[in-house]
Amino acid sequence: MSSLLVGYGLGLFVAAQIGPVSLLIVRSVVRRNFAIGLAMAAAVAFVDLCYAALGLAGVARALESTDGVQVALGYVGAAVLAAFGLRAMWIGFRARFGLETAEEVGTPRRAFATAFAATALNPLTIALWTAAAPAAVSGGSRSSVDTAALLVGVGLGTLTWYACFAGAIALARRRIGPRALSAIDIGAGAGILGFGAYLGYRTAKS
Repeated sequence: MSSLLVGYGLGLFVAAQIGPVSLLIVRSVVRRNFAIGLAMAAAVAFVDLCYAALGLAGVARALESTDGVQVALGYVGAAVLAAFGLRAMWIGFRARFGLETAEEVGTPRRAFATAFAATALNPLTIALWTAAAPAAVSGGSRSSVDTAALLVGVGLGTLTWYACFAGAIALARRRIGPRALSAIDIGAGAGILGFGAYLGYRTAKS
């Protein structure tokens, strides 16, 4: 099987895991449009590609084994997710009472930055690619061309999954009323906050 297809399948498989970024995309696309979801999908794909490259180079495993870096990333990631979750819940409550402002309508650039931060600062993302990327090339030597093809496949696989996911949400968005919209904000925000709390707890226990 070609390295491109292996990377593509790996990107699809890892992206299919439900996490805080999935909830961010749901509430962002429902509240705005498909372009926002596509920007977030591109951000996640870029981060996954970078972490897969670091995993193949052995850098990610070295970072993961450094206690200080791992703990710092854990607490920073937990704080970022908690902030995103609380903000989503706050917007949901404000919308429910008609207090939402025009400044809260995001742009693709802001969406890209949000998804980039949520993915890059999540130690679970590093842990996944630390194991998944080297496993994909185990059992034999690969050329630099094969490695590049694998990484491109990872990026395309992740982008495909999240772009299709955002597209499905965008189609369902047409049937969602204002009350359901605010409920999605609150529910997604609570879920993201829960992921942040779990990450903080996991970091404190480690």
